[in-house]
Amino acid sequence: MTPEFVIGLGRQALEIMLEVSLPVLLLSLIVGVIISIFQTVTQIQEATITFVPKIIVTFVSLLIFGGWIISKITDFTTYILENLPNWIK
Repeated sequence: MTPEFVIGLGRQALEIMLEVSLPVLLLSLIVGVIISIFQTVTQIQEATITFVPKIIVTFVSLLIFGGWIISKITDFTTYILENLPNWIK
């Protein structure tokens, strides 16, 4: 295994990690911004108003995207485990 290969494999792992975390983080960010705008307009500064909706959206998005996330991670892991004997030579 060359250093370039290891760096490329690490890059693929980071890309997969970003790809699978993007939907959940993006939905949480959108809900957080909407709640922050609501709090600014109404001048309500309660911490649970931001925390609870973001947690709910995170769980719902994990339910929606969970199968896709697992399949992406499983595909990448399978790729690594199947090709590992070839890379060690």
